[in-house]
Amino acid sequence: MSRSPIQNSSANTPNKSHVASLRRLRRISHLLDNAIPIPGTKYRIGLDPILGLIPGGGDLISSLFAGYVVFKSAQMGVPQETLVKMATNIVFDTVAGTVPVAGDLLDVTWKANVKNIELLDAHLGSPEPGKKANWLFVAALLLGLMLIVGGVIFLSVMLFGWLFRVVTGR
Repeated sequence: MSRSPIQNSSANTPNKSHVASLRRLRRISHLLDNAIPIPGTKYRIGLDPILGLIPGGGDLISSLFAGYVVFKSAQMGVPQETLVKMATNIVFDTVAGTVPVAGDLLDVTWKANVKNIELLDAHLGSPEPGKKANWLFVAALLLGLMLIVGGVIFLSVMLFGWLFRVVTGR
């Protein structure tokens, strides 16, 4: 597990508002990826794979929370390349989650939100300040992320509808 940047005295030490945001982001990540212990094991799952079982809407809800993590990370000064990695984690999680059964299993193990918090922690724990992302870039990244997620959800719903029509003969 990564070192807590709250106690770190690096160049990227978060201010008081960042500390509150970081705690909130960690709670969101925990809720989405690790909130529910699996009895008899050390493994945990979150709401993300459970929400992913809801065709279309579940992935949208999970992606909105994950997008919020990226947005708040940008506000905390995370550099562009790290934000792109975060968005890539979300896109991979969303796209893979659309594959029936295998996608749900991958959704349980991938934990994109935990990976994104680790990226944020690494930035905040770094002794070298990174170049803060341009807000136009952040807006374009988040818009692109939502368009990709929306497109994947749209295609999933269309495929689900087509399969339903094929199976029912309607």
